[in-house]
Amino acid sequence: MELVVCLLFGLAIGSFLNVCIARLPLDESVVHPRSRCPQCRKLIAWYDNFPVLSYVILAGRCRNCRKPISARYPGIELLTGAIAVLLYFNFGLSVEWGVFLLFSSALVTLAFIDIDHRILPDPITLNGIWVGIAVNVALATPSPLISNLLAHGGYELGPRWIALLASLMGAVVGGGLLWLVAEVYFRIRGVEGMGFGDVKMMAMVGAFLGAPLALLTIMVGSVLGAIVGLALIQFGGKHRDYELPFGTFLSLAGLLAVLYGDSLIEWYFVHMIQPAL
Repeated sequence: MELVVCLLFGLAIGSFLNVCIARLPLDESVVHPRSRCPQCRKLIAWYDNFPVLSYVILAGRCRNCRKPISARYPGIELLTGAIAVLLYFNFGLSVEWGVFLLFSSALVTLAFIDIDHRILPDPITLNGIWVGIAVNVALATPSPLISNLLAHGGYELGPRWIALLASLMGAVVGGGLLWLVAEVYFRIRGVEGMGFGDVKMMAMVGAFLGAPLALLTIMVGSVLGAIVGLALIQFGGKHRDYELPFGTFLSLAGLLAVLYGDSLIEWYFVHMIQPAL
């Protein structure tokens, strides 16, 4: 039963994310007016606004103008529903499940906005930094990295102070590393290699997940971006200066870090680092 609740809630959140993706880049309210057809702009009745189900019943068309509606809308709803279910397998129906569903929803929203507009809105990234720090402190999220550093230095701090330091370090490492890479690229090439929105986004990721998972996000996102970029140049007819939505790849990597990051890091140390020592 809990799994069904998580799925339905995830689908509903995905429906709201569609509104955010469409309106935030235009500085429009995400709560008023209610959902409209992207073609004729007429308000969608409540009985035509059930996630996925309404799209299927209406055969992917607006009831009023009968023009087709993009399959991306139910796709985002299904994606968010799937994320909610996968998070349930990791955390159960808990406070952590809600926190990481909120964080994952922010990443999904940023991913699609970056695809459409090549921007990462400050209301998500900057507010996400403070929310990530506050949530970690409130939950007193444990941090083996900070705990070990304090122990080696002979310091003792309470769990909330450790969580605060871990979140701040994650924000600095995530955002700072990406800023450093962008600055070096600019100094060498004389052009911007990425927008500052990516830096703020990674500060948000670090604030939520901490430094190790922020580094994993940057590494995986960079690899995904490089693979897709090379494929587009080789097979898609794109020029080498084509602007990739790097935030989209960082978002995908961030979702991977939320769901499986700790397991991936553990696997890496067990199978790659320890045998080399």
